[in-house]
Amino acid sequence: MNALDKKLFRDLFHLRGQALAIILIVACGITGLVAMMSAYDSLQFSQATYYQRYRFAQIFAQLERAPNSLVERIEEIPGVRYAQTRVVEDVNLDIPGLDEPATGRLVSIPELRSPILNDLHLRQGRYIQPGRPSEVLVNEAFALANGLELGDTLGAVINQRWENLEIVGIVLSPEYIYAIRDAEVLPDNEHFGVIWMGRNALDVAFDLDGAFNDVTLSLMAGASEAEAIFRLDQLLERYGGLGAYGRDNQISNHFISEEIVGLAATAVLAPSIFLGIAAFLLNLLLARLISTQRDQIAVLKAFGYDNLTIGLHYLKLVLMITFVGAGIGVAFGHWLGLVIIQFYTDIYHFPVLRYEVGMELITTAIVVSIGAAALGALTAVRRAISLPPAEAMRPDSPAHYHPTLIERVGLQRFFPPSERIILRNLERRLIQSVLSVLGIALAVAILVIGRYFEDAANYLVDVQFRHIQREDVTLVFNQPRPSRARYELQHLPGVLQSEPFRAVAARLRFEHRTHLGNITGLEATGRLRRLLDKKLRTVDLPPNGVVLSAKLAEILGVSVDDGLTVEVLEGERPTRTVPVAGLVDDLMGLSAYMDIHALNRLMREGQTLSGAYLTIDSNYTDQLYKQLKQTPAVAIVALRQATINQFQQTIVAAQEIFNTALIAFACIITFGLVYNSAQIALSERSRELATLRIIGFTKTEIAFILLGEQAILTLIAIPIGFVVGFGLAALASQAFNLELYRLPLIVTQANYAFAFFVTVIASFFSGWIIHRLLNHLDLIAVLKTRE
Repeated sequence: MNALDKKLFRDLFHLRGQALAIILIVACGITGLVAMMSAYDSLQFSQATYYQRYRFAQIFAQLERAPNSLVERIEEIPGVRYAQTRVVEDVNLDIPGLDEPATGRLVSIPELRSPILNDLHLRQGRYIQPGRPSEVLVNEAFALANGLELGDTLGAVINQRWENLEIVGIVLSPEYIYAIRDAEVLPDNEHFGVIWMGRNALDVAFDLDGAFNDVTLSLMAGASEAEAIFRLDQLLERYGGLGAYGRDNQISNHFISEEIVGLAATAVLAPSIFLGIAAFLLNLLLARLISTQRDQIAVLKAFGYDNLTIGLHYLKLVLMITFVGAGIGVAFGHWLGLVIIQFYTDIYHFPVLRYEVGMELITTAIVVSIGAAALGALTAVRRAISLPPAEAMRPDSPAHYHPTLIERVGLQRFFPPSERIILRNLERRLIQSVLSVLGIALAVAILVIGRYFEDAANYLVDVQFRHIQREDVTLVFNQPRPSRARYELQHLPGVLQSEPFRAVAARLRFEHRTHLGNITGLEATGRLRRLLDKKLRTVDLPPNGVVLSAKLAEILGVSVDDGLTVEVLEGERPTRTVPVAGLVDDLMGLSAYMDIHALNRLMREGQTLSGAYLTIDSNYTDQLYKQLKQTPAVAIVALRQATINQFQQTIVAAQEIFNTALIAFACIITFGLVYNSAQIALSERSRELATLRIIGFTKTEIAFILLGEQAILTLIAIPIGFVVGFGLAALASQAFNLELYRLPLIVTQANYAFAFFVTVIASFFSGWIIHRLLNHLDLIAVLKTRE
């Protein structure tokens, strides 16, 4: 080991406290980078591999009924590689051990196993056997949520007949990685399952022998998806086609893809903040070290060491700190990535969810950290190599002092000496003070943004499920029902109130923009499903016209009073121009609402309804659920409380993981900044502080002078951090202004209070360590140092 390397290790030992703080900040940045990017890579790879191996379809379409002979014409569409027809129906289920009714989506499969689009991966059991119509396969998430095993029996109402279905296999499907009912945002695996049955059995059960009501397509490389969808819609129009759509709008793929993109964005943003702060601290640390080692630099140059060797010597110091931080970051990033992947494993179901931290990612993390450190150290290293030996032998030239702003305006008499010293030092080191304030403000902002997601999620639940959706149960019929059904609902056991609705599949068009979805007809005086604006004020349904979600209006580019073309996709399939009567600020999905009577008139039908919203007496739930399980007309029973519970188990659980990491990271940033700033100030001003002790200042007073600066910087930084945090929350709100859900801009007082107290506690802890160092200040040794 040469002499410079020995000096390097002595310097590191001397600066061990400051180096450790910087190491932890670097580790935080690399942890975030490695964890998020490894999770991103794993999810993206697993998704792409799953889709390819199991032939995930590229176009999907539902319809009322079409003959199987239509398949040949579908496959003649330019660009279509393969078309697969199916029978798909939603039915009521009776699950052993589950009091509430559940919904099963029956999907037909060939009785003899063969390659198909959206193929199945068998987790347990076997494939169905020909001639056994009661044998079924169920999706894994549904089986796990209900404790279902091979050989268990499910009760189902299939086309008004009670059937017992035997589970012979538990499977996964690329179409239902995120198994969710239409128009919902969160999966309810306990109450919604996908069940695959033999094609012959479903054909007979739903009177679709020789026909189909669902088709999926795969395309050739380079084929136009838009053109294929257009031509498919033309073919299916006369057969009650509900509008074809591509992968981007397939709900499972849409949700997963947005989640993966969000991970990538987080993997870039958070580490940038941490590594930027680390670069700043390394610059301060190295600048201070070079300032105290001017004479050593001069001696090294006098002994023949060239500028490059001296520059590399100080750069090695930075690189060693960075390498240690990066190593710790990679290790913890691997662990945190496993935690994140385990969370996603509980939500998404892949045949194989591969997780690994590849050498490419590790190399990227190290290169990024080294780049940030080298950038931060560049100025200080340049200063070291530019010092001529003769000049380096002399101490720094005394700083040019002048009256501070407080003194120029004559306010110094209002401050005692110790406070004047603090104010002078802050003004004379303005750039360092500003950078310290900025770093602490970023730590505060991280705390604010971390709690923002939790506050926004809770607000979303409160508004959506307590102010907008006030029903206990939503019933959906298997087909539209006449008006007498609303009176029959009132006589169900335990029903306190019912409000009917009409849901109509439609394509909404404005200029060149379109949206495929539903128009929901509500009672104008209804109280169970309300429309609200941003201030939670009720929006009344007009007797004519349509009310849109603000997000849907944004997508269509439509404003109030514009004429919206409505192409109804069921019944007589009328096309009408309907005025946009208003906008609502719902937080989930893309919705279009009309007065139920106006929608009935649009459809040229009587008082038809598609389902109803119910409030129920909790004392009669068992009786109600038992009757609903055996009611052939009911296809779907959705429970509001089950949706809320699922939200708490998924979104809130995810927030707990990320919030814990963010709190830890923000505390490390605050501690590192305050500790390093105070430590550097102590080393720079140790002679000054020792002199103050000699002339009569107490230990408490000199501690007040040193730590008072950091306290002022922290207190200035906190409100700035609040503003920055609010700005980041606003950006996050815009980033999560999605079609599936939208996070409102809600930053509560409790959020600010939490950020304030965490920052103060972290600052207090670092101040306590510095105070202990002050108590052990060697006055004689300090005063012996040369000027």
